[in-house]
Amino acid sequence: MSRENYYFTSESVSEGHPDKVCDRISDEIVDLIYKEAKKTGIDPWTVRVAAETLTTTNRVVIAGEVRIPETLMKTDKNGNAVINPSRFRSAARRAIRDIGYEQDGFHWKSAKIDVLLHSQSADIAQGVDNASDNQGFEGAGDQGIMFGYACRETPELMPAPIYYSHKILETLANARKKGEGDVAGLGPDAKSQVTVRYQNGMPAEATQIVLSTQHYDPDWDSKRVRSVVEPYIREALGDLKIADDCNWYINPTGKFVIGGPDGDAGLTGRKIIVDTYGGAAPHGGGAFSGKDTTKVDRSAAYAARYLAKNVVAAKLADRCTIQLSYAIGVAQPLSVYVDLHGTGKVTEEVVEKALREVMDLSPTGIRKHLDLNKPIYAKTAAYGHFGRKAGRDGSFSWERTDLVKTLKDAVKALV
Repeated sequence: MSRENYYFTSESVSEGHPDKVCDRISDEIVDLIYKEAKKTGIDPWTVRVAAETLTTTNRVVIAGEVRIPETLMKTDKNGNAVINPSRFRSAARRAIRDIGYEQDGFHWKSAKIDVLLHSQSADIAQGVDNASDNQGFEGAGDQGIMFGYACRETPELMPAPIYYSHKILETLANARKKGEGDVAGLGPDAKSQVTVRYQNGMPAEATQIVLSTQHYDPDWDSKRVRSVVEPYIREALGDLKIADDCNWYINPTGKFVIGGPDGDAGLTGRKIIVDTYGGAAPHGGGAFSGKDTTKVDRSAAYAARYLAKNVVAAKLADRCTIQLSYAIGVAQPLSVYVDLHGTGKVTEEVVEKALREVMDLSPTGIRKHLDLNKPIYAKTAAYGHFGRKAGRDGSFSWERTDLVKTLKDAVKALV
């Protein structure tokens, strides 16, 4: 039996955190290539992207391998087709500007941007384009394990600590960009952390709230920052009670003026627990941002979340963890594992069989079912890939609960 009464903590980081700046730029590269493919009539199924970004003081480096439309290429002095860096630089600058960086040490206009992308390895391409176990279908872009999780702690079926940590930062960022009052004096870089006390297995109250946020006025102290952010934190926590003796740690080290990549170097893929479940569920280890969806690090993690959320939404369990595993160049998952944490209305074995029946879990099947060949990834780069609202543009399709009836019928046929 799992514990019923305990404390659990998760953290989030804002879109202006150095690592999240990198995730955003990497996902802007993914979106740019999908947009260009559609614009030029290139089959989006042929798009391949593995883009990594590094940032530091007024410097951005974008590296990786891609398969892209010819309109994003140019001919070098030797007559060879190479990546044309200009469109990628522009995408990075737009992202930095939207996040809000216009400071001396990191400015969207003046930052030097190096584009070191190159064509995808033919050795990788041969296994991805034509799976060894299912010719004509895509094989997984890499080996690995991916996890999905859902629970009844929040309306979006997410663990409460990470859900509310995200909400705090997203609420403050929206207010900052609108220029609301003194919040306009905050910078883009911030981190939050929420400790939740659980009673009888459900979130009861927040007992510790941590926020460190960049601000432009060097005279602002912790007390001043708290007076600015506290109303927004209370708004973000919504129905989650704040304990009477809750400890507030707002900019606990004092002033925080120098932020973002000028204060600390950033890299794509260093905030994978922030991206998923805040430590309340396992993570397979692979980052999401900068990757097209033949990379099962991304697509299979989305599929596992989609299935876990539909299991809980179908009231087959109150909590569900799903693990999928893959081998590079092989289409179908090597294993499907389900843990209902003692809350299941049917056995895990029944759910495992049902999941394989209701969804093709090959990269091709996942991309078709969730309609992933679209420029929908930049908005996933901050405030979590899960627990978000599915959009009309096809974004966050893995958050839909449209599989409930099909899943129930499949389970019913098996028991």
